[in-house]
Amino acid sequence: MGRLFGTDGVRGLANADVTADLALRLGRAGAAVLGASAPSTAPDGSASRPVAVVGRDPRASGEMLEAAIVAGLSSAGMDVLTVGVVPTPALAYLTDAYDAALGVMISASHNAMPDNGIKFFAAGGVKLADEQEDRIEALLDAAPAGPTGADIGRVRTAPDGLSRYEEHLAKTVPTTLDGITVVVDCAHGAASSAAPDAYRAAGATVVAINAEPTGLNINDGCGSTHLDVLQRAVLDHGADLGLAHDGDADRCLAVDATGDVVDGDAIMAILALSMKDAGTLPENTLVATVMSNLGLHIAMREAGITVRTTAVGDRYVLEELRAGDYGLGGEQSGHIVIPAFGSTGDGVLTGLQVMSRMASTGRSLRELASVMRTLPQTLINVRVEDKQAATAAAEVTEAVDAAVRELGDEGRVLLRPSGTEQLVRVMVEAADTATAERLAGHIAEQVAAVGR
Repeated sequence: MGRLFGTDGVRGLANADVTADLALRLGRAGAAVLGASAPSTAPDGSASRPVAVVGRDPRASGEMLEAAIVAGLSSAGMDVLTVGVVPTPALAYLTDAYDAALGVMISASHNAMPDNGIKFFAAGGVKLADEQEDRIEALLDAAPAGPTGADIGRVRTAPDGLSRYEEHLAKTVPTTLDGITVVVDCAHGAASSAAPDAYRAAGATVVAINAEPTGLNINDGCGSTHLDVLQRAVLDHGADLGLAHDGDADRCLAVDATGDVVDGDAIMAILALSMKDAGTLPENTLVATVMSNLGLHIAMREAGITVRTTAVGDRYVLEELRAGDYGLGGEQSGHIVIPAFGSTGDGVLTGLQVMSRMASTGRSLRELASVMRTLPQTLINVRVEDKQAATAAAEVTEAVDAAVRELGDEGRVLLRPSGTEQLVRVMVEAADTATAERLAGHIAEQVAAVGR
């Protein structure tokens, strides 16, 4: 079997891949790894058990998995605070705010309703290192025996969890958003109350759509993976912008007043310039992944901002942010991290910061996003038998080198084996679509020929 933890926790079909039994065992193992180093005495000197905070998105299977995770954690001797349906960044924030030893978020993010997942956060609300995940996985069938009697963990509900997170968000907005009308697509997910509440509290006029979760409709034809819904709504309401979140609200993509999409790269460009102007962008550095468009690199270079590049995955962005003590990072998909305000990607926070920049400059989202010209990008997924052999083949290397020489400084080539499927991803950016398609097609043909 492969590694249980993927790039963002454990994820799969609920009650088939991600079962109640697995959740219970993950809870016990997570407590053994992350709760063992927690303080055993309270500030007043009395005996105290380590605390875990548990939240979920509204999908139906979350109720079952929450019960199992809570049982696993409490049976291992941890007290558990349940915070109900909250965004993933809220769970991360509350793990820190409640001084908990760990947090657990039950969500499959942008995946369809039948899927679910389990994400762990360590003390402080930070995502786990590979080594910590490996230790949890190793203990799934070998966790220490649980306590008995008075030492068993207790379970309580924290009714103020979401309101504490919303109060935190309000402190991040330096100016009122009066006069801005925003349509927010909540994906029938965890943002359904948090996002409209936060945007209204900051002064914006809010039109909320897809904000009626039933447990069965999360991400169903809406949210950050179906922007056409938001595009139509922005035009219908004559709004200044639209914001789209995914099921657990750690992503934010935008739509300007004309209906054009403003992706994560453009949002990073807007926020990087805003922070540079305010003197809050450490080392004048932005962290992005290899999938970010070359147009972002060009725009940042012209603005005097350095871009540091990581592998795909917000965990790698987070690692680089922490390693360099940088102030802004993210992905093209809309995971944006601002360490001064949060320890993980936060879609609602991102929306607030974008609108704050609009309010402080008096410029439309379209004007702000125009700082970056997105180069045409072609992505071809090639199914192969051996990913490593296909990418290393001489014919493929020659095709890539020839494309790089032709593109010069006006494009780039990225050849990347998929981390989860038997695919090699061929991505080419160029000054025009025809060139990108031609070069990507030729490289893909070479990959397919050697990868059979």
